[in-house]
Amino acid sequence: MTAASWYHRDISRVVAEDLLAKAGKDGCFLVRDSESVSGAYALCLLFQRHVHTYRILPDEEGLLSVQTIQGIQAKCFRTLTDLIGAYQQPNNGLVIPLLYPVNRAREPVDEDSDGEDGRASHPPSLVPHSGNIAGSTSGWVTAQPNKAQISQQLQLRLQEQVHSSPASDFMGFMAEYLSHHLQLDLEALRNGNLQLRHLSTALVTACRGLHSEIDFTLAGLETLAKVFDPPASPRSPVREQGLLASDPDLELLLSKISTVNHLLSSLEKKVLKTLQETVTKHKLALPSVAVAHPPAAKPMAVQNFEVKVGKTQRASLTVDVESGTIAITKRGCSSPEETISQDKILQLIKYQSMQSKVRLVYDRDQHRSLTRDFIFQNARKREAFCQLLQLMKIQHSNLDEPDLISVYVGTWNMGSAPPPRSMASWLTSRGLGRTQDETTAGIPHDIYVIGTQENSLGDREWVEFLRASLKTLMSIDFRVVALQCLWSIKIVVLVKPEHERRISHVNTSSVKTGIANTLGNKGAVGVSFLFNGTSFGFVNCHLASGSEKTHRRNQNYSDILRSLVLGDKRLSSFDLTLRFTHLFWFGDLNYRLDMEVQDILAHVNKKEFEALLAVDQLTLEREKNKVFLRFSEEDISFPPTYRYERGSRDSYVWQKFKTTGVRINVPSWCDRILWKSRPETHVLCNSYGCTDDIVTSDHSPVFATFEVGVTSQFVPRKAPGSSPESLACIEWDSIEVIVKTASRSKCYIEFHSYCLEESQRSGENSSQSSDIPGFLKLSWSAKQLPVLSPILSDLEYLLDQHLLLSIKGMDSCESYGECCIAMRSMIGSLAQQFETFLFHRGEETGSMRGWMKVRVPKDRRSTRERLYEWISFETDETESDFPTLSKPALRAVRSRPLSLPDAASSYTNPAYFIFEGVPNTWAQCPSLSEPPYSPASDTQADRHPGHSPCRRLQSLTGAQAYSSSKEQLQRSPHYPVSETTSCGHQLSLSQIGRHKRPKSAILTRDPQTSGDCSLTALHMAWCLSDVDTEPPKRGSCLGPSQPEGRKNLLRHTRSALEPPQQSCWEGARSQRDTRRLNRAGEWPCGSGDHPRSVGRWLSHLGLEQYAAGLYENGWDDLEFFRNITDQDLLDAGVLSPTHRKLIQAKLHESSPRSLQQGPSLKPNP
Repeated sequence: MTAASWYHRDISRVVAEDLLAKAGKDGCFLVRDSESVSGAYALCLLFQRHVHTYRILPDEEGLLSVQTIQGIQAKCFRTLTDLIGAYQQPNNGLVIPLLYPVNRAREPVDEDSDGEDGRASHPPSLVPHSGNIAGSTSGWVTAQPNKAQISQQLQLRLQEQVHSSPASDFMGFMAEYLSHHLQLDLEALRNGNLQLRHLSTALVTACRGLHSEIDFTLAGLETLAKVFDPPASPRSPVREQGLLASDPDLELLLSKISTVNHLLSSLEKKVLKTLQETVTKHKLALPSVAVAHPPAAKPMAVQNFEVKVGKTQRASLTVDVESGTIAITKRGCSSPEETISQDKILQLIKYQSMQSKVRLVYDRDQHRSLTRDFIFQNARKREAFCQLLQLMKIQHSNLDEPDLISVYVGTWNMGSAPPPRSMASWLTSRGLGRTQDETTAGIPHDIYVIGTQENSLGDREWVEFLRASLKTLMSIDFRVVALQCLWSIKIVVLVKPEHERRISHVNTSSVKTGIANTLGNKGAVGVSFLFNGTSFGFVNCHLASGSEKTHRRNQNYSDILRSLVLGDKRLSSFDLTLRFTHLFWFGDLNYRLDMEVQDILAHVNKKEFEALLAVDQLTLEREKNKVFLRFSEEDISFPPTYRYERGSRDSYVWQKFKTTGVRINVPSWCDRILWKSRPETHVLCNSYGCTDDIVTSDHSPVFATFEVGVTSQFVPRKAPGSSPESLACIEWDSIEVIVKTASRSKCYIEFHSYCLEESQRSGENSSQSSDIPGFLKLSWSAKQLPVLSPILSDLEYLLDQHLLLSIKGMDSCESYGECCIAMRSMIGSLAQQFETFLFHRGEETGSMRGWMKVRVPKDRRSTRERLYEWISFETDETESDFPTLSKPALRAVRSRPLSLPDAASSYTNPAYFIFEGVPNTWAQCPSLSEPPYSPASDTQADRHPGHSPCRRLQSLTGAQAYSSSKEQLQRSPHYPVSETTSCGHQLSLSQIGRHKRPKSAILTRDPQTSGDCSLTALHMAWCLSDVDTEPPKRGSCLGPSQPEGRKNLLRHTRSALEPPQQSCWEGARSQRDTRRLNRAGEWPCGSGDHPRSVGRWLSHLGLEQYAAGLYENGWDDLEFFRNITDQDLLDAGVLSPTHRKLIQAKLHESSPRSLQQGPSLKPNP
């Protein structure tokens, strides 16, 4: 008996509400699996445009009942069908009887055709149904076509394989099974019997001859082993059993194979041990059998770089990592002009305008620092130089635990072919795209994560092959952290031996997404672990193939995201992408290019990759927020990695001739590497490319390398105090949430963090409203929010912590969305504002904003500089005075060129609200971002939010070197903006397409095109919050060309299109803050720029991120800034000792006159 049509299995709450909204009638209902309680159900009922959710719970006897409030007798039913039938009658306690069932959509037959390597289409299969449906006699329901058709399709596929397989006898046994016994196994499976008895019998018959061969081989190996093992061991019990067994089975065969494997692997060691004992006993000199010590790690070779110093002078930089020195030698000189030791280097500044230029800031004596500018041959050489200096700092640091590690991620669809003898180019990131320079390619990474698909090698064979390859290249015997396999999908994690003790809490998992999610030919494998105090997650997947299967691939991603069991079990209710500090997702994603083959080939020949990326299915789906929300991917600068002719990389093979016709496989970037990190963490992608010399598969291997900041297990320097003043605390002023839902349920917030002893929860929300259909606004005041007490109160510890928040319904305890907040920006004595998106099961479900503060005791505020904080970015001094944004660690999703038609409306994401008929004519100012972190002292003034849209150039030092999801970059539209400088502007047609698409702003588009006219739920939060606020007096951003009617459409959501007016408490400070912000080198830059700006002076050092903290502590004039002390800098948030030292050194060597002009930008002689 099949499941009832109103039972929708494990669909999400958001999908259920959308189905009911489309039905539109009061009394519409459906049943789905509960997200909060395993084995329970959720009854969703529509009444007056709102969805009411009732939880259906089983008791100890398996009886089902609708959960009721205390004191109300629950009605129990034996089956779910009986329960639904009873509640279709009136007066049963529901808001309305169950009148109209919303039927489950008919599941299409998914053949999951794999046109990649000649395989025929997969047959339709059985559809598993989750949950124990009352009245159903089976846990399975069959999908069309019938069993006979399944058998015929499988036989057809077998016939296609026979022509290329030498095992014709074996294929005969399998053909007989498919013809006569497959239907019997299908019937048994339908009745709940998971043992395929007839298949087992067929395999035993087919493998019968293998028993005698193994017995023969096993006897010979045992005889040879006894020669070197004088006290003869008893005969192998497995072998005796094999000789006596009259009817061998598969289990016995596997045992024999295991015994052969063990004997072969141990025989060499046994022979070597015997010979060594012979040498020792008879005092023989046999150097050929001496124990070979593992080779020591290769010392880093001294590297030389040709650079230009000044305009014409040439010089050579000699970097000796082992000795920790840099030697500068002018051309024509035999001896170095100057040698700088690593402990004297204060800062390394990369120029944005000239990708090959770098500035070195170092100490010459105690009170004087010098700067030298070097221009390298190209950007790759500069990056290699910076990596060597980073490695030098790490090797010569006195830290017991690392601050920074390098992570290698590789993915390759091997095409069921054995790998080549050498994979050096893949493992050393050499080939096409953004690759490693030859001077750094041989530097071993700390962690190697290798993902493969269609890997025909055995698990152990593959792991040992990888270890041997790395040992040959790096002279390091890497340790295996984890191996997880799903059929031919494998993931291997290897680490350096010194890191093995730092790895803990290793978890592995796999998810099948093949035919009906029951076959593992497609799916994902994952590994998670802790590296000291930093959590990592890695997912290798192989998604559905075929250009037309975009929706299926999106569904594969959702299934993996929902079903993969990784990370801390206490965070299992959170979205998988929020459970880890860093999550890397890679594999054969199989997204294709939507373009004609000949056009693709023409663009590839011209290396016009941007035109191809504009029609890349993964890029388009990410823009629509359907998959990989807030993930990042490095820019692609290498040709499509699929589908090449095997044995060559000269041509693509895009036609596949099959019995069913010709299949087209357009060249595509199927193999991808993406990542997502928590806000304000450090991660930089140093390479992303593919090899050009590994040709055994029709896919090229892809690689990416990352520089990742990690935290250690913190040990406090002082014992924790007992008084409240000596303990840190996390306090909330208010929280406001917008969720996309048709429910009116009261909610509470759950708080999780590694810095808390246990999770905490708030009271139910104090107020709620749903002024706009489909959105629910919830608010909590300080009374409903708990004060959280971290287990440690040290600033250095709290800077690296994050809070995970989940919004849950009071009635069902199901999550409406989860988010992550970095505590780094919230530390101070005054409340700081935060804004972020909510996610649930891979979808954006709403937004949250609020005010909070993290109080840190005065005696716990000491910290130290991290090894990755001494490299920063700065613009060239020859550029315009207007600041430009520093290169972000994470790139926004690419916008489509204007020449291409816009995608259809993207109201597939529930977090989007459509404004019908309103064109997207508003673009966010590209300089908007959040103020830098600066821990506040108890005496500092409150930070003015208006600083946010007026940010100067961000440095990637300190907190600015952290990756940030887009919610951290899109806070500024809520802040007040001066009338003289608008932070939004109309874009001309020539500008469209050159801007990254902000997720919380409306993208400017051609008014003639009908595209995505949507706002995110974060903007809806601002809209609903300001619905009762009087609109500002200034003109509408829609411009005079827009009809007045369109203004009226947006009257209640004006904050989505223009910044709100200042509140009363902000207005009192506006004049002072405007004076502070309107300085030279800052944004906005008016005609009245002040030449004495502290911010401008700091920007020349690449330290402008400290300007806000200095302003707030009163250091806003260079005349007084000369007298600042080390303690003053620390109180203003300059936590890095190196940066404090650099600032004071520059102030000491500057005269009052030169100070007004800023520090010297020219290199010291």
